[in-house]
Amino acid sequence: MSLPDQIAPSILSADFARLGEEVDTVLEAGADMVHFDVMDYHYVPNLTIGPLVCSALRNHGVTAPIDVHLMVTPVDELIADFAKAGASYISFHPEASQHVHRSLKLVHDLGCKNGLVLNPATPLSVLDHVLDELDLVLLMSVNPGFGGQEFIPQTLDKLREARTRLDAVDRPIRLEVDGGIKVDNIRQVKQAGADTFVCGSAIFGTSDYAETLRAMREELAAA
Repeated sequence: MSLPDQIAPSILSADFARLGEEVDTVLEAGADMVHFDVMDYHYVPNLTIGPLVCSALRNHGVTAPIDVHLMVTPVDELIADFAKAGASYISFHPEASQHVHRSLKLVHDLGCKNGLVLNPATPLSVLDHVLDELDLVLLMSVNPGFGGQEFIPQTLDKLREARTRLDAVDRPIRLEVDGGIKVDNIRQVKQAGADTFVCGSAIFGTSDYAETLRAMREELAAA
């Protein structure tokens, strides 16, 4: 089931000294949602942001969907914290939860949309018994933990297979990709089946967010 394309800038690459302004600017420039990369220095070798930042952006006036990607273990307590802080989507890695189905249900019970995140070497078979529970599948096109990495080309084949699986389900499930997405490959990524695109340095590393997003939209329209 096709869904409209969504571009989700990752604030991991934003200027944290003026984060509220950065988020306002990128949304005004045409972004669809705000992507949160939450890292705990345990599941991944980096430490980033927590629910207080999510809450602060909501209090600042951000009304766009906030897409929270948990790279943490365990996940359930932070699911609750981010739901309370104003998250719209909460996704996590199956390796980080002892009971994946229970954690997915918890996200729904707390009023958010859920997602499962697959690392480059995580097989799509982990979706087999939970697809009916999902709102989003996020394929990592880099190994999680750091921004600015290069896109792993094998992700395109994985995307095509994932698209086939999701199309067989009679309900809308977003297919998101995170890692190394930029103007010169976003068309390929859409053609392989993605409809949601996480972009960090490819947007925040440019001088004109609106121009970058316009170029990305042109590539998506041509796919």
